[in-house]
Parts: sequence; C-alpha cells; structure tokens
Amino acid sequence: MDSLVIGVDSSTQSTKAAVVDAATGRLLAVGRAPHTVTGEGGARESDALQWWDALVEAVSAGLKEAGADPRAVTGIAVAGQQHGLVVLDRAGRPLRPALLWNDTRSAPQAAALTGELGAAAWLERTGSVPVASMTAAKWRWLRENEPRTAGAAAAVRLPHDYLTERLAGTAATDPGDASGTCWYSTATGAYDSGFLDLLGLDASLLPRLAPSGGTRVGTLTAEAAEALGLPAGTAVAAGTGDNMAAAVGLGFGAAGLLDHPAVSLGTSGTVFAATRTRPATAALAGFAAADGHGTYLPLGCTLNCTLAVDRIAALLGLDREDARPGGEAVVLPYLDGERTPDLPGASGLMTGLRHTTAPEQLLGAAYEGAVFALLRALEALPGGGGDAPLRLVGGGARGRFWVETVRRLSGRAVVLPRTTELVAVGAAALAAGAAGAGDPVAVAAGWRTGEGETLPPVAPDRDTLDRIAAVLDRATALLTTQGHR
Repeated sequence: MDSLVIGVDSSTQSTKAAVVDAATGRLLAVGRAPHTVTGEGGARESDALQWWDALVEAVSAGLKEAGADPRAVTGIAVAGQQHGLVVLDRAGRPLRPALLWNDTRSAPQAAALTGELGAAAWLERTGSVPVASMTAAKWRWLRENEPRTAGAAAAVRLPHDYLTERLAGTAATDPGDASGTCWYSTATGAYDSGFLDLLGLDASLLPRLAPSGGTRVGTLTAEAAEALGLPAGTAVAAGTGDNMAAAVGLGFGAAGLLDHPAVSLGTSGTVFAATRTRPATAALAGFAAADGHGTYLPLGCTLNCTLAVDRIAALLGLDREDARPGGEAVVLPYLDGERTPDLPGASGLMTGLRHTTAPEQLLGAAYEGAVFALLRALEALPGGGGDAPLRLVGGGARGRFWVETVRRLSGRAVVLPRTTELVAVGAAALAAGAAGAGDPVAVAAGWRTGEGETLPPVAPDRDTLDRIAAVLDRATALLTTQGHR
C-alpha cells in the first residue's frame, strides 16, 4: 500500500481533512464537516466538542471519497484557527464555548494590557501588541467577566491544541500557534513568566511546547483510533495554527522560500511571509513559524474579508461575481469591527454614493475596501513593499473578482497555487514529518504544492487607492476621537 497522511484544517466555519499521498503530495480527497458559530454584539463562540465531531466526520468522509485503506495512514496533524481560548475541566471537558479569534469583546482588555506595560515591551518580548484577537486578551476578559469559569480551569488550550490532545492524549503545542497568544516569547522561544504573572495564568495549565509543528508528540490513542477508524500506531504531529500551516503548504520556511509574500483571502484576510528577521512592529503580528528553525512568520490580519463581502452581496441581492469597480463609492466592510486597522468598535461604512451608483459598484467597492486593508498590512512585511509576485491563497483566490481586485490595486504579479487546500495540505506535510519524512517545509517543497499559474502585473489603480485611503484615515480619526478604537 502507498503511505498516506491526513492533514486537518479546523477553521472557523468548518473542518476539512485532506488525504494525501505521502510520497508525491497528490491530494486524493478532502472530507468536510461544518461548524456552528454563535454570538452577537461582538461575541463569537463555538462548542469545542463539535470540532472533534467534525474532525471525525471529515476524516471518515475523506477516506471514503479517496477509496483509501485506513491501514495505509501513517500520520495525522491538525492546523487550527488561531487565538481561540478553550478552557477545560479536570476531565478534559470544555467549561464553556470557546472564545474565537474574531470575538471582539476583549478589545478593552487588550487596550488595558498594552497600556500596563507599553507597546514596546510587548513587541520586544512577544513580537506583537495585544489586540482583541489575541488569546491573552480573551483570558483576561474571561477572568473579569466569568471569574468562576476561569478559576475552575484545569487546562487552557488553543483550538488546535485541544484537537491534538484528543488525538494523542498529549498536551502539546508548537511555537507557531503559541506565538499568537501573547504569553509566548518569540525572543526566548518559551512561555514568558512575566506575562503569565500579569495575566494571572498558571503555566501548569498550558500545553508543553514541541520544537516544531512537525514534531511527533505521540500516536493515536485507542479511543481516537477507534473513532477515526485508523491504526492505533498512527503518528500524531504537534500541529500548528492555520496560517503557519498555509505557509508550510506554500513551501515557506528555512528549507524553502524566505521573504516571499502571500495574501490569504478567507473569512479573515491575512498577509504573511517566512523570514529570518524577527518582526517588531505594531502593524504586524510577530508570529513564529512552524518549521522549528528559528524562522518567523510576521503576519497582518484583517477580520473582514470574504464573509463580509459575501454578506454585502446578499444584502444587495447579488451574486459575489456580479461586482464591478466601485467608481466614486467607498465601502469599508468592517462588519465584525476590525483588527487591521485596529478598530474593534467599527462597523461597516458606505460613502460616495450618487444617483448613478449601481449595486454592482457597491459590491465592487466592498471588495476594494477589504483588499486595501490587506495591502496596507503587506507594506510592513519583509519584502512586502517590493515587486515580488503575491501568492494568492484561500477561498477568495478561486474568485475571479477577488483576483482581479488584488491585481488592480497592488500592481503586482499574482501566483495562483494549483493546490487549493493549502492549510490542510500544509498540515499533511507536518503529519509526514511526524511519520519520519523529514523537514515538513522540504516535504511540501518537494510536493510543489505552492507552484501554479502566474498572472502578470497591471498598472495599479491609484485613484481608487487614494480615495479609500482618504476615507479610512478620516474614519479612523473620528472613531478614535469617539473612543471606539
């Protein structure tokens, strides 16, 4: 039998399980199962138990679709949505629904944490300044708003940590996902005891740090093997965050490409690059990479991307591809508040409407507003402000108008990797590493999953860029004055 590996992408909206030929990287099948997100008024929560049920369902569906013999599976790894706060009791059961990355209720706590030590101290030690998305702000929110729950916590996990523990029975995480907590120091490669004290978080509640996302942290427990229908000896990798896994899938890292930017268009939008330069700017989250070679993954993230634009399309009664350039209209589609720019209290804004403005232009302006925020973040990346091609990934990369909007506003060539499920495939490369195949980035580079069609650059649309910049700058000043930052 050919050796197979499984990469799991546990995202905000669903779980995907990629069944991959370990030797060639050929994607045999992808199983899927949905998640439910609840909450309003800034709250975004999910029951962590459904993530496990979805993982089991997606793995089963993927193996069935591939017609694969489960006995051929040698490794499995999970890449999960970053920053989510999962608190468990002594039996490993969730004490409450997980607080997700896009839950903005913790914005006041993030501002307070920043103010207590100053942005420079956070940047020096963690590479990031606390914002509402970061897990540290969510833990403080929990302590202030639900102290009994926080006091009862016997374990604190990130979403991927929780699932890895369900697989292997081992509490482990990796530097990449841990670096999104703001209690892990990218300067020392360890949990920061000073920040843990500030947060009132006991280090004994946290998982141990594995050297990399591809480190073998155990094998499937008997219970997990039975649930998944896989061999009990299947290797389990430490896994990582979804953005780190996408970077592995692109072949970004010490054993692959450095300082090559990527733009990911998903529920959230991100820009990132693997680099040897340790980032320390408030414009980016200064993450570690998952490859374990002391590389970093500086990343800019926006909360509002494909989901927000699809919502505006629905409000207008349009299909997402009905859009055309916005003309004089400007839309800032900040339906969930926003992280980049740091405006967690913001809402959606439309301006510049005329009698002649068509619904299709309003939709196009929403695309432009979402892409503009990502391009601003891109400028802060190592190599981000140059003219290197942008690797465009995520669900939006399959949308014609998303691709054309990125080309039109960036003025840069765009590479469309042929592998569409890069998070799950990156996780599969981590699984291959745990099963003995070597460096996961080198594995993915050998699979050539980051290669694809290259679209040439077009002249940047300076008029649209200037128009959005002017509106955003005025809106930022107004929201900051009114205390809604």
